[in-house]
Amino acid sequence: MSRPTTVIVGASIGGVRAAQALRAEGYDGEVVLVGDETALPYDKPPLSKAFLAGKATAADITLLDEEQAAAAGVRLELGNGATGLDLAARKVELADGSRLSFDDLVLATGARARPSPWGGRSGVHVVRTAADALALREDLRRGGPLVIVGAGFVGAEIAATATALGIAEVTLVDPVAVPLSRVLNPAVAERFGALHAERGVTTRFGVGVTGIDSGGVRLTDGTRLDAATVVVGIGAVPNDEWLRGSGLTIDDGVVCDRFSRASEDVHALGDVARWFHPRHGRLVRAEHWTNAVEQAACVAHNIVHPGTPRAHAPVEYVWSDQYDWKIQLAGRTGGELAHVLVPGPDPARAFAVLYADRGGGFAGAVVVNWPRASLIARRALAATAALDTVQADIEALTAKEERV
Repeated sequence: MSRPTTVIVGASIGGVRAAQALRAEGYDGEVVLVGDETALPYDKPPLSKAFLAGKATAADITLLDEEQAAAAGVRLELGNGATGLDLAARKVELADGSRLSFDDLVLATGARARPSPWGGRSGVHVVRTAADALALREDLRRGGPLVIVGAGFVGAEIAATATALGIAEVTLVDPVAVPLSRVLNPAVAERFGALHAERGVTTRFGVGVTGIDSGGVRLTDGTRLDAATVVVGIGAVPNDEWLRGSGLTIDDGVVCDRFSRASEDVHALGDVARWFHPRHGRLVRAEHWTNAVEQAACVAHNIVHPGTPRAHAPVEYVWSDQYDWKIQLAGRTGGELAHVLVPGPDPARAFAVLYADRGGGFAGAVVVNWPRASLIARRALAATAALDTVQADIEALTAKEERV
């Protein structure tokens, strides 16, 4: 009897962790990891920080090298990305025209940077791959003003890295009034806007971009910013085009059930998956490193133990390193949620913002430079604690740390 084959399409963190988790679960079939880049699988969070700054090498961020893959019994199919899926024949079509047969298929193709709507001329960058980061690093070394369009996590991290590299003129532009507006309410986000200003970054919030030309960025208020280099960080789109026409449901990602199943024996995970989240009662898609890791483990379990599948119901968690601040977010934050601020032992740089749902339950937290408070918040979310209880626990932590 031949061994089963699991093909994993996507060789970033979700795909690599799925391969490793299959072995950890006792899977003894063939595992094939498909990636469109020729480089060994690598971790992406450092691309806007240590790797961009030149403090981390390609080897430092490698997730799986040839020896590790061989030891784990994982066949690497790199530089030969998937172009189509024949669901009836159970085959994945690759860029070189070959077809891979599978018994189980894992879709982990992630997301790509949303392209610049103002053109992609020389000096205009997005950052999603190692090659993107290297190209940006090279332009930053030439010096000159840097303009970053988009004040989300990637844009804010690149601003912080650029100032650390000694770029004298860094400007952060976003059409909304505050940074990180997708995950923070305005009162909290203003603190992060002030952080950029304190570190020498010029902020132009509440102003959009009308165009990017040679040497500058034109804004909706009629002004023009000189720019030797421009970074466009305006979000990401799932890499799901190659699956259209396959018979799977594609709608802002691969639509899955609560077990991350897109169809029988086809699973999706990470940025490309839009699955039914049991706690939220709706489809969600999460572009978070932690979610990809946790969903990979869940998918691997469900492939190896199809009779006892696990629903994927994570507590959302993401972190960002900006300047010397570590920002951790868990659960639901921002928007119209009520919130309370809990000062830390050093209130100027350490604090927690706790959010409540409409019923007064604890919904989520933003924690800055305070890892022990973040741990309390994440545990409370998993235990569905009340906001009052979490607030009391973190205030007690403040008192305890002040006595030390």
